[in-house]
Formats: sequence, structure tokens, C-alpha cells
Amino acid sequence: MARTAAFGLAGMAALFLGAGLAGASAQEVLGVWERDTGASRVRFGKCGEAICGTISWLKDPNGPAKLGQRIFFDMKPSGANTWKGSAFNPEDGKTYSGTMTLSGPTLTTAGCVLGGLICRSVTWKRTN
Repeated sequence: MARTAAFGLAGMAALFLGAGLAGASAQEVLGVWERDTGASRVRFGKCGEAICGTISWLKDPNGPAKLGQRIFFDMKPSGANTWKGSAFNPEDGKTYSGTMTLSGPTLTTAGCVLGGLICRSVTWKRTN
């Protein structure tokens, strides 16, 4: 079974799915987001011309995910409120493609395999 980036208890989720707030900017995505399960937090920040996400807190620090581990890479704008890039899943050690979408106070990440045929998403809420 293929897993998408950032979806286990570690709180990895590949990128964002969905639509939302028109005109959202990268600035609105920057900051700390907590996974809907409360298992992890990721800090999104600028990395060159893109956005990257790094694990900033884990409920269970003994799992495969590690503090300071970058799990979202090279997220670039791909439409209103949506970014595309790559996500790493510490649970299986694989990197996936995906999208990230901002809709008001909710961020959804989705990691995909097989050209987007199989995707898995995770919802995040802003913590700062």
C-alpha cells in the first residue's frame, strides 16, 4: 500500500488539496500549523523562491519523524491558494508529489503517487 508523504502519527502530509480563500498569498501560509490529530506541528517558511515545511513539534518524539526534519520541499504557487512541490514521509522514507491548499484558517496537504491516481490528505490548523 502506497503511503503519501507526511501522513502517519508523525503528522506528515504531502501537500494541499482543495480550494479556498481567493487571493491567498505565501505570507498567509508561513508559520506553524498543527495536524488535525494533534500529533505534530510543522513550521512553513521561505526557502529561496519556494516554501518548505519542517517538523517543529511531535507528540511522540520516539517515532520515525524527527524534530527539525524537513518534510515539505520546493512548494511553488500553482494557482489561487494552491502550491505544488514534494513531501517526504518519515514513516516509509519516501518522497511524494503533491499540492498544498489554503482555505481560510485551514491548510490541507495531499501526497500523491502514480501521477495523482492515489492521494492521501491531511488537514492542519494554524497555531500562531
